[in-house]
Amino acid sequence: MTMDLAAERAAWARLLDRASEPYRSAGRFAWHFARGKLGHDPVFRHLLAAGLIAPGARVLDIGCGQGLLASLLRACAAMRAAGEWPQAWPEAPAGTQLTGIELMPRDVERARAALGAAGDAQFVCGDMRTEPFPPSHAVVILDVLHYVTHEEQDAVLQRVHDALVPGGRLLLRVGDAGERRGFAISQWVDRAVTRLRGHRVPPVYGRPLAEWIAQLRKLGMQVEPRPMSQGTPFANVLLVAQRT
Repeated sequence: MTMDLAAERAAWARLLDRASEPYRSAGRFAWHFARGKLGHDPVFRHLLAAGLIAPGARVLDIGCGQGLLASLLRACAAMRAAGEWPQAWPEAPAGTQLTGIELMPRDVERARAALGAAGDAQFVCGDMRTEPFPPSHAVVILDVLHYVTHEEQDAVLQRVHDALVPGGRLLLRVGDAGERRGFAISQWVDRAVTRLRGHRVPPVYGRPLAEWIAQLRKLGMQVEPRPMSQGTPFANVLLVAQRT
């Protein structure tokens, strides 16, 4: 291990500690879930390492769960303020304003209990199919759209496009239904976690990766697919789509 790699891992460990700590006030499950999800899901680290959320951005997190992205962004700002942000990383996404939309009341309660009423994040208990989307520099949708029908997916994506400012990014993680084994494993795990969180398991409406990309391009967006299953047996892909 080089010294640079060791320093990067130590910095990520401090960031994980900062982002997970608020969930102690929301209960044991909330804290353990935060530690596990932030620590093992590669998408969160990639969002930071690739600089996909800019400082001062207005962020819309659709299907925000218990507010993990909001807590991570707040931890980034705290590390930057403390002079702990590694110089080798992209600029810290400090000063963001996040709106989270979540259908499940229990998750919204956990988010509010952990992150309080600070002005950098607000959490709305609502349905992404009907809830208004505020103007945003970045919209994040992780593993959520497959819970609504294809027609509803298209409608949500159109509204996301309209909410993005010119040059804004949609960060959309989907399962590639064309990779049958990985997609099936990810859906099995997803159903198990959904039950563990105390929620009903809805039906799933998957799509092959090519169809997701085609739908975004139909909206006039530039799309870059990035594999997002590192260290897992899943078939997840992060679609970085930019409004022109």
